Amino acid sequence: MKKITLSVIAAVTLFACGNEGGDTTSNETLNNNIDSVSYAIGINSANGLSQQFAEGNMDAYMRGFKDAIDSNELLIAAEDAKEIIQIFSQKKQMEQMAKQQEEQAAMYGNVKEEGVKFLEENKSKEGVKVTPTGLQYIVLKEGSGKQPTTASTVTAHYTGMLPDGSVFESSVDKGEPIDFPVTGVIAGWTEGLQLMKEGAKYKFFIPQELAYGATPRQGGPIKPYQALVFEVELIKVN
Repeated sequence: MKKITLSVIAAVTLFACGNEGGDTTSNETLNNNIDSVSYAIGINSANGLSQQFAEGNMDAYMRGFKDAIDSNELLIAAEDAKEIIQIFSQKKQMEQMAKQQEEQAAMYGNVKEEGVKFLEENKSKEGVKVTPTGLQYIVLKEGSGKQPTTASTVTAHYTGMLPDGSVFESSVDKGEPIDFPVTGVIAGWTEGLQLMKEGAKYKFFIPQELAYGATPRQGGPIKPYQALVFEVELIKVN
């Protein structure tokens, strides 16, 4: 089923306001099913618009619809109107995403702080190396084969852990390595894999900004802003 778009809402509203004189408060009677459906759509359109565009100027809204339905000279060209709506919608989406991230940051601020503390303590341990991006790693076993690039697809075994050491996912436990493009994973993996050669096994300590940041999989074990630990064995560069 197609979603009712803004253009459909516009058309419905125009049907109501396109009468001569534009009186939207007239005593309309519902004489048949079409009248009832029309009125019901009008209710839904108004409710939807008030939720999606509460800050809207209703006088300008009705003026635009009436000018369009009556073929009057438009204050804004139809092509420009589409672009204006698109830009506004994108801005609203960005504002909503920023608000959600702020709310998550407030809710999971302690998780972020714990990750920073964990990595700060971890980097001074024996064998831990740190890259300029903040990725930390230990070489558990060095390899001698091909080294992947961003254009490579690789076959690897991995075990993913939270900072407390609890395992949340493991291809080793499943007994089945995975194939994936080097650029098709989190940034910490993309960077870390390019340090390895076939046959190598590394342990990565990944800051939240190189992992899933504010948007891990919903309902999963990884919290927003959580640092992660992975043991990765690079089996093959395909």
